[in-house]
Amino acid sequence: MADIKLTTALHSSPHIKQPVTVAQIMRNVVYALLPVCAYAVYAFGLSVLLLLITTTVTCMLTESLFCRLARRPSTVDDWSIVITGLLLALTLPPGFPLWMAAVAAFVAVGLGKALFGGLGYNVMNPALVGRAFVQAAFPAAITTWTPPFLPNRFSELIPTTLTTPFMQPPAISEWIASVQIDAFTGATPLALRKFEHISTPLPDLLSGAVAGSAGETSAIIILLGGVYLAVRRMLDWRIPVAVLLGAVIVSLPFWMTGSERYPDPLFVLLSGGLMLGAVFMASDMVASPVTPWGVWIYGLFIGMLTVIIRLFGGLTEGVMYAILLGNALSPLISGVTQTRIFGDKGRT
Repeated sequence: MADIKLTTALHSSPHIKQPVTVAQIMRNVVYALLPVCAYAVYAFGLSVLLLLITTTVTCMLTESLFCRLARRPSTVDDWSIVITGLLLALTLPPGFPLWMAAVAAFVAVGLGKALFGGLGYNVMNPALVGRAFVQAAFPAAITTWTPPFLPNRFSELIPTTLTTPFMQPPAISEWIASVQIDAFTGATPLALRKFEHISTPLPDLLSGAVAGSAGETSAIIILLGGVYLAVRRMLDWRIPVAVLLGAVIVSLPFWMTGSERYPDPLFVLLSGGLMLGAVFMASDMVASPVTPWGVWIYGLFIGMLTVIIRLFGGLTEGVMYAILLGNALSPLISGVTQTRIFGDKGRT
């Protein structure tokens, strides 16, 4: 009689798992992002469409390249790299030169993801790593804004879109004047409020009818995407709630004591990239804490630091740096807030 070997596989909890794959989760995040992308194209036209295509395709090609160099199966089909490409484009100005966007995408995947071992090992949100790189490398281009809903946005590109590498981009102000937009100052709502104490009307902030990054679109659309993911349990709702709550906690006292100098909390929540960052970037499953208390601390930290940078830093926006710092502190936060194992007496 042949010997029969019995093996027992031991796994940590949970032993009952939700039958959802990584690819399914990532694909649903893409579904939630598509309305945001569509509205960005509607608001800024063909330039944003090309920007989205450039970053996404470059991210996919770079991911495939690094997988081949590492001699591991390609992970392009898990949809995570599509999210990186879309989010990166949404953090860039609508007229950002496409060759610079391609550089940002290459850095996002190479430095922000592949360097750490690929999906599941990245320390920080890859899209923000790419965005931070071009923030330092191309400071003029990253702060060149165009107004939304221009009449010719579907018939011609923003002149800076097709700027060739290392060449001086055309003057965007002259092009804006040529399309009969005289009231545009080239400033975002955050810059207007910080340096000129001019508040943007609430309906414009809600609808995204403001200058800024491509993803600074309708807050309502972004929130609906977050609700969709939260209902499907593909987003930890506590993170975006904690980010927004942290922003209110810091901004409310300043506004109450000096409303002429400091913006009100509602303006803080709806302006800039805070809403997009809170819903789609801070909630990165890999770069955020895994403990119940940890996600609250993490989210509050990002929201509070964002407002501190906005109010007292030299930059008008602080979401990117706040999330990256939160990502860096995520392992520490998880370790400090880790629940003690039952029966563990701790270190002696």
